[in-house]
Amino acid sequence: MFQAVMTNLAIIFYLIMACCFFMQWLGFFIDDKEMTSTQRYLSVLVLILATILWPLIVPLAYLELLKFHKKHKQVIDLLINVSDAKLCDD
Repeated sequence: MFQAVMTNLAIIFYLIMACCFFMQWLGFFIDDKEMTSTQRYLSVLVLILATILWPLIVPLAYLELLKFHKKHKQVIDLLINVSDAKLCDD
């Protein structure tokens, strides 16, 4: 009984998260107006695949984000400091 409840909760969590990721990623694809029809078709395939495999895709994307931030840390810090200085001037 407990195992069935936990399995159902895991499935519900997976589906809710898949829906959330799908809606967010779909918004990104819809906002991109410069895609050709071939790129749009491939994007839909990637969207479907990424939605199904989100437990693998999200951690990998986060690792890429961390790697990017580490590589460009000085530029990011400079941009943050510049924007903070503009806020203080206003």
